[in-house]
Amino acid sequence: MGKIHAAITAVGGYVPEYILTNQELESIVDTSDEWITSRTGIKERRILKGEGLGTSYMATQAINNLLQKKNIDPASIDLLICATTTPDMQFPATANLIAANCGMTNAFSYDISAACSGFLYALNTGAQFIESGRNKRVIVVGADKMSSIVDYQDRTTCIIFGDGAGAVLLEPSEEEVGVLDAILKSDGNGWVHLHQKAGGSVKPASIETVMAKEHYIYQEGQTVFKFAVKNMADVSAQIMERNGLSGDDVAWLVPHQANLRIISATADRMNLPEEKVMLNIQRYGNTTSGTIPLCLWEWESQLKKGDNLILAAFGGGFTWGATYVKWAYNS
Repeated sequence: MGKIHAAITAVGGYVPEYILTNQELESIVDTSDEWITSRTGIKERRILKGEGLGTSYMATQAINNLLQKKNIDPASIDLLICATTTPDMQFPATANLIAANCGMTNAFSYDISAACSGFLYALNTGAQFIESGRNKRVIVVGADKMSSIVDYQDRTTCIIFGDGAGAVLLEPSEEEVGVLDAILKSDGNGWVHLHQKAGGSVKPASIETVMAKEHYIYQEGQTVFKFAVKNMADVSAQIMERNGLSGDDVAWLVPHQANLRIISATADRMNLPEEKVMLNIQRYGNTTSGTIPLCLWEWESQLKKGDNLILAAFGGGFTWGATYVKWAYNS
C-alpha cells in the first residue's frame, strides 16, 4: 500500500446576487472607479443581503453545490472544517451550523480563524485527517461575510472586501495527486497593522466601542501591502524550490485575491506569465477565506489531472503560506 494523499475530488462555490460596483461606492464615499481600479484591480464585489443571513448561509450554498454536482450523500462526510473571520456568532462554531444545514449527520465540525490565510490553514489541517487514515471524506469551506465588519465610510477598506464562499472535498488517493506540500507561517507581531479592535474578550462590545466604530476592520494599508508582497512571493518561491518546480512546471498560481499588485509581484517572483494566474478580484474583491476556493470553483473546467497548482495567501495576524497541490481529476 502506497502513501495516502489528500486529493481534491470536488469543488463548489457561491457568491451573493447583489453586485456593489465602484460607481455605487462613488455615491457612498469619497472615491472613484479610477482610484479603486488603479490601486486594487477591483471593479465590483458581491454583498449578501437579507435579514438573518450570515456566513453559514453562503457556506451551505457552496457545499450543497458541491454535493449535488457530484451526487454525494451528506451523511458520508466525516469532517467539516470552516475557515472564516466572520462567524455567524461567537459560538457555536459556524461549521456546526453548516453541517446541520447540509444534513451532515455523521460529521464532526469546527472553525479555523486565520484571516485571509484561513482556507490554506484549513485545507492542510483537513489533509492531515485524510493522510492519517482517520477520515475518508473531509470538506473544507472558506466563507466570509466581510460586509458585516466593513465601515462603508472608510474608503481605504470598503473598496476592498466582498462576500462569498468556496468549498472542496478531500478524499484519499494512492496516486501522486492532491495536497503534496505546504509552508505555513505566522507572526503575531503583525496584529497591530490589521485587526478588529473590539468585540473580543480584551475589549468586549459596549456602547462606547460601537460609537467609536471599533467593530470594523482596522488596516494600515501601506504596511500590510509591503509585508504581503514580500512574504507571499517569498513563500511561493520557496515551495517551488523545495519541490524542484520551475515556472514552466506550474500550471496555475491560485492566489488570495487581496490586491492585483500583490498577485502580480508573486507571479513575477515565480516566473509565471499572467495567463497562468487565476484572477477574479475584479468581480468579487477580497472575500478573505473564500478567495482561493472560489478560484478553484470558477476554473474547475480548465483544470486537468496532473496540473501543478501553487495556492498562496497572506492575511491578518500576520498569517501567510503556500500549498503545492497536484490536481486529481479531469472535469
